[in-house]
Amino acid sequence: MQLFNVLEASLAAYLLGSIPTGYLVGKLYGKDLRKEGSGNIGATNVVRVLGKKWGYLVFIVDFLKGSLAVLCAFALAKDSTQREWLALVAAILAILGHNFPIWLKFRGGKGVATTAGVILVLLPRLVFIAAAIVWGLVFFTTRYVSLASLLASIVIPVTCGILYWFGKLSLLFLWISLGICALVIWRHRSNLTRLYAGTESRFIKKNDDKRPS
Repeated sequence: MQLFNVLEASLAAYLLGSIPTGYLVGKLYGKDLRKEGSGNIGATNVVRVLGKKWGYLVFIVDFLKGSLAVLCAFALAKDSTQREWLALVAAILAILGHNFPIWLKFRGGKGVATTAGVILVLLPRLVFIAAAIVWGLVFFTTRYVSLASLLASIVIPVTCGILYWFGKLSLLFLWISLGICALVIWRHRSNLTRLYAGTESRFIKKNDDKRPS
């Protein structure tokens, strides 16, 4: 595998992942999301501060950042072995770029949307479907976005482990899935504390969308 291809894929994936979508949308309305709501630039806080349509837009863009980073790595690959490694490198760097963007002094989002985008194109489709189902069930039952994200992240390596057991996935991808899960849990450590204390905020459904003034 050529070093140039690895460096090219790494840089492209990190820069793509580091685009602070939520922060930029907030700035369009003179708001710094790092100082409002939960202080996070992710889609959930965008919904709280700017409304549903902007939150959904941010989620979609952040999701696409992860997917496109891996797809670009696929395009750069010269053979199947290089394709696998470049895709893994791009996946990791895209998620790290979102979580730790250089443009915001490495203070980014929690990586859920970008991770979901990565999983969709990097891992077998069953992994994405299983995680999405768990996320939906937990969220619509509890209205806790953080809890849904945490449990969905755990489903990722569990499903990968099952696929590995049946010979449908390599050990390398299983380890990557464990790393992804660990990062999501670590980024949600403050949410875990609030969930344990019973002070975590629920996502309250509203009839009308907020509109920035």
